[in-house]
Amino acid sequence: MEESVSIVIPVFEEEESIPHLYASIKGVMEPLGRTYEILFIDDGSRDRSFKVLEEIQKKDPAVVVVSFRRNFGQTAAMAAGFEYASGDIIITMDADLQNDPNDIPRLLEKAKVFDVVSGWRKNRQDKFLSRRLPSIMANWLISKVTGVALHDYGCTLKAYRKEVIKDVRLYGEMHRFIPAMASWVGASITEVETTHHARQYGRSKYGISRTIRVLLDLITVKFLQSFSTRPIHAFGSVGLVLGAAGFVIGLYLSFEKLVLGHNIGNRPLLSLGILLLILGVQLIVLGLLGEMLARVYHESQGKPIYTVKKVLGK
Repeated sequence: MEESVSIVIPVFEEEESIPHLYASIKGVMEPLGRTYEILFIDDGSRDRSFKVLEEIQKKDPAVVVVSFRRNFGQTAAMAAGFEYASGDIIITMDADLQNDPNDIPRLLEKAKVFDVVSGWRKNRQDKFLSRRLPSIMANWLISKVTGVALHDYGCTLKAYRKEVIKDVRLYGEMHRFIPAMASWVGASITEVETTHHARQYGRSKYGISRTIRVLLDLITVKFLQSFSTRPIHAFGSVGLVLGAAGFVIGLYLSFEKLVLGHNIGNRPLLSLGILLLILGVQLIVLGLLGEMLARVYHESQGKPIYTVKKVLGK
């Protein structure tokens, strides 16, 4: 029996696109003969998007509509979609018709072998300077920092196996880093070239300013990836280096004062040494506090520090 499919679509003010997207998805999914559902997550739209979705849902029980009280962002919409989805494989895509539903069967075929299948908009139909160039730079940087090499982290069209995505917790604007976070639990990841269309209706909700948010989120992801269970290694190592440097400066100045009799009270080096010692102690203490918080986080929620793929003989 074929695995069931949930298609999760965050929606924010896309009233003109929704009917066309729905019809296109139906045209692709029905011939496949799979059990499927389409989840539209209305992210606080102020236009008629919810009314349009309501009308579609009344006619089609395979459609599920989740409406937010206000705009919480795409990451929150993704998280809600994952929570409400019941399918074995979860497909995510945008509501603006730039992702092509005809690519879904190819993703599903790859999902038989891989846990995460990421779309790659190789021939992206967006402006080069404002959209494509920042995306190229961001994808290169994210791939280098996370160790998960993908050409297109920003492509929403992806397929996830439910047993993998259920262990991924999303906060802030982390939806673009889902493949990297899935890799932490041992997910196998691949890429598939997908079709990308120019926007037909409405306007883009993204601008060049999101590059700053991506960089800040990347710092968070890298820290969580490397030090979420051992923050003392991140803060403590830097603290030891700074503290040791301050200690050496202090020894040198003490030698000059006590042995050579030089006046050190007005020397900038003295201020630097004291500053480095204080910073070193503060960072080590911060690392210890992080260790306690990490233990509270894992133990209070019963979160394991490992993931199991399969158990034989039990």
